[in-house]
Amino acid sequence: MASDGARKQFWKRSNSKVPGSIQHVYGAQHPPFDPLLHGTLLKATPKVPTTPVKAKRVSTFQEFESNTSDAWDAGEDDDELLAMAAESLNTAVVMETANRVLRNHSQRQGCHKPPGALGPEQKPKPSVEPPSVPSGDLRLVKSVSESRASCPAGSASDAGPLQRSQSLPHSATVALGGVPESSTLSSSALSEREASRLDKFKQLLAGPNTDLEELRKLSWSGIPKPVRAITWKLLSGYLPANVDRRPATLQRKQKEYFAFIDHYYDSRTDEVHQDTYRQIHIDIPRMSPEALILQPKVTEIFERILFIWAIRHPASGYVQGINDLVTPFFVVFICEYIDDEDVDTADVSCVPADALRNVEADTYWCMSRLLDGIQDNYTFAQPGIQMKVKILEELVSRIDGQVHRHLDQHEVRYLQFAFRWMNNLLMREVPLRCTIRLWDTYQSEPEGFAHFHLYVCAAFLVRWRKEILEERDFQELLLFLQNLPTAHWGDGDVSLLLAEAYRLKFVFADAPSHYKK
Repeated sequence: MASDGARKQFWKRSNSKVPGSIQHVYGAQHPPFDPLLHGTLLKATPKVPTTPVKAKRVSTFQEFESNTSDAWDAGEDDDELLAMAAESLNTAVVMETANRVLRNHSQRQGCHKPPGALGPEQKPKPSVEPPSVPSGDLRLVKSVSESRASCPAGSASDAGPLQRSQSLPHSATVALGGVPESSTLSSSALSEREASRLDKFKQLLAGPNTDLEELRKLSWSGIPKPVRAITWKLLSGYLPANVDRRPATLQRKQKEYFAFIDHYYDSRTDEVHQDTYRQIHIDIPRMSPEALILQPKVTEIFERILFIWAIRHPASGYVQGINDLVTPFFVVFICEYIDDEDVDTADVSCVPADALRNVEADTYWCMSRLLDGIQDNYTFAQPGIQMKVKILEELVSRIDGQVHRHLDQHEVRYLQFAFRWMNNLLMREVPLRCTIRLWDTYQSEPEGFAHFHLYVCAAFLVRWRKEILEERDFQELLLFLQNLPTAHWGDGDVSLLLAEAYRLKFVFADAPSHYKK
């Protein structure tokens, strides 16, 4: 067993940032981390006392309490509140007292406001009526780093909850009763960050030879929509890295695809192929988003793509689940010609016929590249899926033994819910927008669809451990696992899932003994 010193050296061995690495998130702690105030937390040995009297070291909470200006710490109001706490009060009385404390607190700080700040006479009179929604939180808390500043700040409107200040510039904060600008600044900062990322992608793609390794690193955290189509084509291996070769490659591959259609598509009614075509024709209306898929032009495109792929890959042929893998590629590529933000309901009839032909050919070749790496998922008896589900079961037993034992105790088999996770690459479990974000990372990872997807599924299952452990019935457990509440998921939820999956991969991928009992 390695010594503690060697173990520390192992973790300090690499300082390079990797996707999913854990960093301090400013504002995620309360109070926000301040090295000047919390420097002692980072040191291995405490400071030597300067006085002969041995002082008792205060706890973290005491440090926070002593350095925080709280709206409830209003001197004489403490006794009043403590006395009232022993009585049975109705909501109106509580709210009136809270508003009075806030007024006293804001008036005391009014003398410290700089010229030009709103005065007490400009503040709207707080209502004594209790709020009708739970967002009316009447606490006003300052961060530790703000308590060191010369100008107190922090505000919230009556219409929304009071939010913690995250040490934004003082010009961004307003007096009590004003409109908070933190959300505006957050969206502005987000837009700047997205614009910066987009510039990096454009610079990388503008060179004569695109550095695919650098493109993968940049794409791991998500690809901006304007460059997603070209990036996917490059990462999937459909387009060459050399810019001058791309037009000829596109023209050749598109011509080749439509040659397949001319040669094979008419045989869909032949006796040998009619069962395949019939199954494709049945499965397409079951796909989502329905508003897009059920458009006649889109249905015809999907039928051609799936039928040509099945004919050209007789080892597997068409298998249910492959049809879902067409959708993300088609949606991403059609977005180059559609301005609608909600592509789920976009009308493709306005897209020129030549553009639709290009999208169809590009979708076919990129889907073929994906399936080349996971074709054993769809051959006879689907051995690839069987193996992945077994590895997932063993992995979860190592990651979270309690969840694994709970499922086993209620006789829930992994194949009953995880088969679809492998067969459809989680497309039936999360919204399409989340699938596209997920595939940004899959295409950035080596063997992302075949290998990294396993760790995403493990992280996805453990993500619902609380809800799983609360279920005490086989039927309820299985219904929950087959209908997970992800309808409102966004990029943030997917990013957290991917970060956890990367952590699991880092721990388990190079440690085969973790799979052994």
